[in-house]
Amino acid sequence: QVQLVESGGGSVQPGGSLRLSCAPSGYTVSSVSMAWFRQASGKDREGVAAIDRDDPSQYANSVKGRFTISRDNTKNTLYLQMNSLRPEDTAMYYCAAAETRVAWWSRMYRSSYKYWGQGTQVTVSS
Repeated sequence: QVQLVESGGGSVQPGGSLRLSCAPSGYTVSSVSMAWFRQASGKDREGVAAIDRDDPSQYANSVKGRFTISRDNTKNTLYLQMNSLRPEDTAMYYCAAAETRVAWWSRMYRSSYKYWGQGTQVTVSS
């Protein structure tokens, strides 16, 4: 059974940084498409960043240049480095994993992913 466990969330001031981690069990991060999504209070869940085995990573326009998605195959862990955080980045952040590789045009859509973590809260406030 696949389980995804996120960690690294917390409270930070605007301009600060956080690094989220996602450690799956029963799943290998290197072989398929994975992504980070977020859901702010009262809003839909949206794609933040996606990574695939061979293609360039993808980012939502709102986080380009500030967030970086990566994975460490030796540790079987997915990361999201978040810099220059803004109050509008406040949300619950979710790790998502597909059953296989996902077409590049669909990697930022919720429906492309079968497995989800429980989420980790990120709060950006002064």
